[in-house]
Amino acid sequence: MRTQTKETQDNLTPKCAHDILVQGNKRFAENLKAQRNLQDQVFETSKGQFPFAVILSCIDSRVPAELVFDQGIGDIFSVRVAGNVVNKDVLGSMEYACKVAGSKIVVVMGHTKCGAVTAACKNVKLGNITGLLEKITPAVNTIRKDDNELTDEQIEEVSFENVNVSIDRIRKESPILAEMEEKGEIEIVGASYDVNTGLVEFH
Repeated sequence: MRTQTKETQDNLTPKCAHDILVQGNKRFAENLKAQRNLQDQVFETSKGQFPFAVILSCIDSRVPAELVFDQGIGDIFSVRVAGNVVNKDVLGSMEYACKVAGSKIVVVMGHTKCGAVTAACKNVKLGNITGLLEKITPAVNTIRKDDNELTDEQIEEVSFENVNVSIDRIRKESPILAEMEEKGEIEIVGASYDVNTGLVEFH
């Protein structure tokens, strides 16, 4: 697989970028990794980087974006924070990736059995974790129907909804990214990774 160059990045549409991620995840799930010379990629990217995607995902050790989408060095910007939540630093990173560095797709990827989502559902309060979990609370409130503890199935629904909440925040709080999406320069899309199968489902 070739390393991304300015030319290949410029010629990619958001749809093509999406398709590359879909095909990469298919390879990953089938344990068919693309052949790459990582040392060559280190050398080639030392002159500059032209990633085609920016992926916001959870810090969960089971969900490394580069591996999940079978991408190499210089292919994607990886933004990771517990619960794949959005804040100003995340938005600034995404704006840099797309407006400055030319990425064509923004993916917000949640996952099954997410510890941060589970903690938010159980109203955990602990140090700086408290403020982080509050960003997941809108998704919890959407799914919660009564005062009873959420079931495992409902917690997974919260994880799915939390991705939608993050995407809404990106569009509302980043006029730059919202305008780029409106002009068709980028795609903003949600996804969920299944830790049991290795498959990514795009929303």
